[in-house]
Amino acid sequence: MIVAMLERATEEEIQNVVERMIEIGFNVHRTTGAVQTILAGVGTPGAFSHDDFSVLPGVSEVIRISSPYKLAGRSFRPEGTVVRFANGVSVGGQEVAVMAGPCSVESREQILESAKLVSAAGAKFLRGGAFKPRSSPYSFQGHGLDALKLLREAGDAHGLLIVSEVMEISQIEMMMPYVDLFQVGARNMQNFNLLRELGAVRKPVLLKRGIAATIEELLLSAEYLLAGGNYDVILCERGIRTFETYTRNTMDISAIPVVHKLSHLPIVGDPSHGTGRRDKVPAMARATVAAGGDGVLIEVHPNPDKALSDGAQSMFPGKFAELMNSLRIIAPAVGRTI
Repeated sequence: MIVAMLERATEEEIQNVVERMIEIGFNVHRTTGAVQTILAGVGTPGAFSHDDFSVLPGVSEVIRISSPYKLAGRSFRPEGTVVRFANGVSVGGQEVAVMAGPCSVESREQILESAKLVSAAGAKFLRGGAFKPRSSPYSFQGHGLDALKLLREAGDAHGLLIVSEVMEISQIEMMMPYVDLFQVGARNMQNFNLLRELGAVRKPVLLKRGIAATIEELLLSAEYLLAGGNYDVILCERGIRTFETYTRNTMDISAIPVVHKLSHLPIVGDPSHGTGRRDKVPAMARATVAAGGDGVLIEVHPNPDKALSDGAQSMFPGKFAELMNSLRIIAPAVGRTI
């Protein structure tokens, strides 16, 4: 149930509604927008009538929620969520956020050079893996804590925020001092124990769509984070597995406007994993921005042919700079900036 308060509702009236919701068994999540306060009741309450709430002082509207995701739905924050970071960068606002860097941190020289290149091109986030989930146990798995320290050093040197993947609960505390944005990879989209723990963390989370997940399943996974009290959630379309074999995955650009209709959460696109081919990344990055994406996540490596992981989908620095220039032309056409 969603209770939308009047713009002129007093704090006493809001608290009265909250107390009534708690009395009948709701867990209450409050969000205050530019115009009004929204109260979302989730859980399994006892018998009650929606009309009992509609007549309470200060209440504008009571909305029955039929979708299985309550907090991730658009009605919880009709104006949309903007995830804000300490340095003034935001995701979900007018500016399209660009997150770029190598698949994994390989060496100090490599990550410092990557940070310098993507920053010069206009990226605001440095992406890089410290822990790498690989299909083969014999593939490079990442340098762990040492890589996190190098990411932080490189980010600070070039004014970049850090986004890196967390794979298990035990890594959260270790990563906290080094990352600005936790990334949950496609393989962990339905790792509900991990999502519950990240819901209790007060640091933004980038949640990637699973390789065979529906949009509803993605939003239900986001619900775990929101139910834990972490409202700074960014969704990511990174391609789904279909019968097509020419590309690594099939990037579902249509998911971007669908998510914007169903949810208040911002959504970015990952054309690198979405296609698995560097020659296809620019087209899909441009499509992401044109479709209303709130950001793009792109793999860039100083020397992709010698990358320890995902070299085939990593862009050369010069091509990335060219892509950024084209995105700056497209963004204004959809009312955005880069």
